[in-house]
Amino acid sequence: MRRGWLLAVVLGWVTGCAQPQQIELIEREQRRLRSETNSMSSNVESMRSTLADTRANLQEMQRDMSVLKERVDEIRIQVGKQLGQSSREGDQRTKNLESRLAKLEEELKAQAELLKSRDEALQQLREAMDGQPRESQQKGNAGDGLVESTNAESDAIRKDYEAAWRVFAKKDYKAAIGAFKEFLKKYPKSKLAGNAQYWIGESHYALKEFDQAIIEFDAVRRRYPQAEKVPGALLRQGFAFAELGEKINARLILQEVVEKYPQSPEATRARQRLKSLES
Repeated sequence: MRRGWLLAVVLGWVTGCAQPQQIELIEREQRRLRSETNSMSSNVESMRSTLADTRANLQEMQRDMSVLKERVDEIRIQVGKQLGQSSREGDQRTKNLESRLAKLEEELKAQAELLKSRDEALQQLREAMDGQPRESQQKGNAGDGLVESTNAESDAIRKDYEAAWRVFAKKDYKAAIGAFKEFLKKYPKSKLAGNAQYWIGESHYALKEFDQAIIEFDAVRRRYPQAEKVPGALLRQGFAFAELGEKINARLILQEVVEKYPQSPEATRARQRLKSLES
């Protein structure tokens, strides 16, 4: 404003009485002023451009912050879901174990009654066999599948048992399960029934059906407490629990093998597995 007023006065003075040299000086000054004005305008535009860039950068940063906040919220939600799922899985596993325990207890009660009736039948059989030669011992150790014929076991029973065991030996485990179950159905009171029940458990174990293997091995102890396969069934039951990651149950079963059958080969294997579970 002040420069414009001064310029008007100067121009008026020039028009009235200025000399050519003075006019040239004034024009030069006028050009300088225009140059400064243009420079200032350019600086203003540059500042406006810089301000616009700064504003754009700020907006972009705000958007990035918003995205990061959303991502943090998503992660928090996911972590919460995972923790909740882990808790639910633990609860469900506990319920499954409790359900299985309740089922085993029910079967135990039923088998107690069955065992009582079988004891009575066995006593009657012993009385009927009084005076006959005692049956021979089975051939081989507890791990053998084939047995010698005895006075108490007919050739038909022995052949059916050995036929089922050969199916197992061929690693046709599903067929072996069916064959041994059929044997138990035909000869529920056979001396070989406990062995047949054991090989059913072994077949499920070989198929990695560890839950079912545990049930079948437990049936050896409950249904045939005097069977020679009881220590082996307990041992393999402990192994199956270990395969499922249930170390507490595995230790309890293996410790039972050690305490009840301390001099048996199964006890030696149980001690070795207990050491590996502790590490």
